[in-house]
Amino acid sequence: MTINDSTSATPAASRTIDWGRYVLLGLGTIVAAIVANVLVYYIGRAIVGYDPEFIVLSDVSPAILFTVVPAIVAVVLYALLMRFTSDPARIFTIIAAVVLVISLIPDFTYIPTVPGASTGQAIILAIMHVVAAVVIVTMLTSFSRRSSR
Repeated sequence: MTINDSTSATPAASRTIDWGRYVLLGLGTIVAAIVANVLVYYIGRAIVGYDPEFIVLSDVSPAILFTVVPAIVAVVLYALLMRFTSDPARIFTIIAAVVLVISLIPDFTYIPTVPGASTGQAIILAIMHVVAAVVIVTMLTSFSRRSSR
């Protein structure tokens, strides 16, 4: 029995991937996610004010670190999905949505118990998660849309 379904999980043989261009997009995605979250960090500091005892937002470094690591993982994951699946944008978007929801759980369960934490700071952290996810998903999935044209 032969299955000729365009939504199957096999790579599209006709799709060619410009890996050099993808590397540039991946680096751009990481930088854009960092810049976006640094902006959220400083806007949040101006609006909410951060308690210095709350180490997570004591300075911008943790925000950068906790953005760069997941962004790198996302870029590598998307590359693998492009290589081994026929619909990387859809699969990646689903995975990213699940990871986003999971990443928000500590912001509302654990973070409020950390010394110096406040509701406002927890909300800023949640906003950072959403901002990073939107930037990363939008930029990476745009690569597949442009490549398939």
